Amino acid sequence: MINQVTLVGRLTRDPELRKTSEGLPVTTVTLAVSRQFRNQHGEIEADFVQCTLWKKSAENTAQYCRKGSVVGVTGRLHSRHYENKEGKRVYVTEVVAEQIQFLSAKPNYSPVVPTPLSVTVTKEELPF
Repeated sequence: MINQVTLVGRLTRDPELRKTSEGLPVTTVTLAVSRQFRNQHGEIEADFVQCTLWKKSAENTAQYCRKGSVVGVTGRLHSRHYENKEGKRVYVTEVVAEQIQFLSAKPNYSPVVPTPLSVTVTKEELPF
């Protein structure tokens, strides 16, 4: 069977890095993925897909991405359920990311350009 999902979208909020009780880094992000057609009012709608990232992918996403960053995610669809505080069963369907690509520039990125240093050296100071 094939269970593979590929999405390109924008992060709906800043990613927050967490650690499991075993110390594994994890972050959950929501991707806003535009639909390929317009609705009856001529607007392009979006689907909001929850994605879970683990280990280095989670760390890098939290470090280099912010709300609005465009990312590409490849992973698998995963369904799970849990009991909420009221005792009701809640079902969750999410993408467990196996690969993520950052498709927009790092926010507030300003490259550091070294300033040329001017030094006067006499012939006597040269070792050769």
